[in-house]
Amino acid sequence: MTPTPSAPRTLHTPKIQEALDARDALATALSQAGIQLPAMDIRTPWADDRKAEAQYALVHLGVCSAPIALMLADVITKGIAG
Repeated sequence: MTPTPSAPRTLHTPKIQEALDARDALATALSQAGIQLPAMDIRTPWADDRKAEAQYALVHLGVCSAPIALMLADVITKGIAG
């Protein structure tokens, strides 16, 4: 989930950067548990042309298959019990 060296750098508001960091941390943790949510993204309350005005951003987890949802539930359950 880290940008490639050739990717253009985009300036983000602190809230967008916070959401990006949270998305990346969650993706890393899920990857370590053998789970990948390929549609994870960041959503702001406005279209792309107004991102500089965003006061908050949300981590959108996207959709996943039933087996991935079960794996995610298992990891969470084990974490609660551990």
